[in-house]
Amino acid sequence: MKTRLGEVDLIARRGSVLAFVEVKARSSMAQAEIALDRQRLRRVADAANLLLPRFLGKADSVRIDVVLMVPRRWPRHLVDVWNG
Repeated sequence: MKTRLGEVDLIARRGSVLAFVEVKARSSMAQAEIALDRQRLRRVADAANLLLPRFLGKADSVRIDVVLMVPRRWPRHLVDVWNG
């Protein structure tokens, strides 16, 4: 979901956990990890802050996750990667 400050690839909910997810797909895991830097995460966090009023429930906790995808491997899910 695009905002004026950045983009969130996925917004997911499980129970009272609301996750804004950045997805990086590259040809190798090393390239996917390199593509994930503080500046990119900042843009996801900024976009998430704009989207919070639309998705946040009263008792929700919020986190920013990352999913790294490479061919012929299971996706790698990194939980709660942003601490501002």
